[in-house]
Amino acid sequence: MEEAGEIAEPRLVAETGLAARVASVIEPSLQAAGFRLVRVKVTGEAGCTVQIMAELPDGSMSVEDCEAVSRLISPILDVDDPIERAYRLEISSPGIDRPLVRRSDFTRWAGHRAKVELALPLAGRRRFNGVLLGLEGEEARLRRLDAQEGEEAEVLLPLAEIAEARLVLTDELIREALRRGKQAGREAASRQGLSSQDGGPALPKAGREGARALRDRPQNSQRIMRHQ
Repeated sequence: MEEAGEIAEPRLVAETGLAARVASVIEPSLQAAGFRLVRVKVTGEAGCTVQIMAELPDGSMSVEDCEAVSRLISPILDVDDPIERAYRLEISSPGIDRPLVRRSDFTRWAGHRAKVELALPLAGRRRFNGVLLGLEGEEARLRRLDAQEGEEAEVLLPLAEIAEARLVLTDELIREALRRGKQAGREAASRQGLSSQDGGPALPKAGREGARALRDRPQNSQRIMRHQ
């Protein structure tokens, strides 16, 4: 039940326009399959590119997971047809310097650097750069790294006013992402191992290889051409 609640946790930042239409079409199916939608972006790259960023409740997302999401949503997009021209579909993980789109993201990544942009100015500014210190009610606490003398070093940013937020790539963040990647790999291998003992599928590649992939490529992804 706890995992179901994590999957259904609403996002703080929502898309607009065509990206919002795509999100509304695919998100229910993603949740039913155990994935969380992170972001949908439609760009003019290569004519038209639909970028869908997703993750598991623990924040992990392997290449195999990207392939599973692609197989899941491709027919859905074909049927609902929210995009009226040929497009390229990209499925990816959030990456190391990931967007922060849910309340739990601000708790999970407390202690790491982030950049936050508000929809409306707070104390005369909209952009903040600092270290996440977690949540206090409906606000995120951030220790500013660019605070001038006489300014408050810590600020409370209203979650409802956040237009965009993402982690800043640092050595510490990379180490933490690698650690979490290894842990997720071990847990997946353990689950698959139990299944294999019962005649289920063979063990996937995980652990050391998964950590190496994360280091070499900060974002797992799959690209597929779609023609309509």
